[in-house]
Amino acid sequence: MIGSRRTERDAVELGRHLATWRKLLGYTAAQVAERAGISAPTLTKIEHGDPGVRLGSLLSVARVLGQTEKLLTSLDPYESDLGRASADRILPKRVRR
Repeated sequence: MIGSRRTERDAVELGRHLATWRKLLGYTAAQVAERAGISAPTLTKIEHGDPGVRLGSLLSVARVLGQTEKLLTSLDPYESDLGRASADRILPKRVRR
């Protein structure tokens, strides 16, 4: 068991979302696994929310499903009000040589 129960629930939800995208796009599990460069059992683990799967494998599946940009944007701190507000305070106004 890796992480907390909340982490496990989140992994299951993420896996379900990826499985749903795969089905909406009309891809078989074998097609996604092959295109992502992972084994079919690894894709099954991702889709069932195994939190022990390598991050690279998960990102490869997201790429095949066209979801990488959404994933990265959703985690980008500068896409949030807090991140934008903090950037003005934390980051230097200019860089000196």
